[in-house]
Amino acid sequence: MTHQYNIKGMTCNGCRATVTQELSEVSGVQHVTVDLDSEMATISMEHHIAVETFQKALSPKYSMEEVSEEKTKPEQNIFDTTDSTTNSTSEEKTKLQQLKPLLLILTYITIAALLLNWEAWDTSQAMLDFMGLFYIVFSFFKMLDLKGFPESFRMYDPLAKVFPFYGKIYPFLETVLGLMFLMRWEVTIALIVTLIVLGITTVGVTRTLLSKKKIRCACLGTALNLPMTEATFIENTIMLAMAIVMLIGMYS
Repeated sequence: MTHQYNIKGMTCNGCRATVTQELSEVSGVQHVTVDLDSEMATISMEHHIAVETFQKALSPKYSMEEVSEEKTKPEQNIFDTTDSTTNSTSEEKTKLQQLKPLLLILTYITIAALLLNWEAWDTSQAMLDFMGLFYIVFSFFKMLDLKGFPESFRMYDPLAKVFPFYGKIYPFLETVLGLMFLMRWEVTIALIVTLIVLGITTVGVTRTLLSKKKIRCACLGTALNLPMTEATFIENTIMLAMAIVMLIGMYS
């Protein structure tokens, strides 16, 4: 079931991210979408949850009021030609459309890494360029909203949940790692840090996917509204795999 609520007290993307996180943590909530401009929250839940329960979960500066009743789907007529396959296809198209920015960025980074090493091909060098460009580009999007990113990141990263300051420095950490790879400076250290940082994040992403909660992915900051999907897991896994391969190659 889905209900809509009016949220008062939000002034920035950081507030929106905070409200999204606090509402998402309420037991029984499946998905939360918060729009800052309209001050509206759309919540999908397993069972009806009283607005008072949500209000208790929110910080004191935010107030919440239900504005619409659940919209239920009509029963499907036996003569209706629309089947579940069609609905599933539509949902997949929507997911692909949402992930389009992420897929385009990964494609451009891959092409750039290939072109940089085209004349004198070296797989290891191409991988270092890919990892460096990956960090630089992704940190750029995070820095567009340094206030809102930490709150979104805390929703799934285990370390950021325990130490909020980690979320604040994460974009800068990515920038430093990107420069280290591109400049070929202390590559071994950069690879080890990559294993630790992305390993922790991947644990959080995996937990989110297994819980089937639909939350916003902060991989491209808050500038783009990307859903947390298997693509995020694959994206991190590729970087982790490259780091492992590079380290094995250095010490084999």
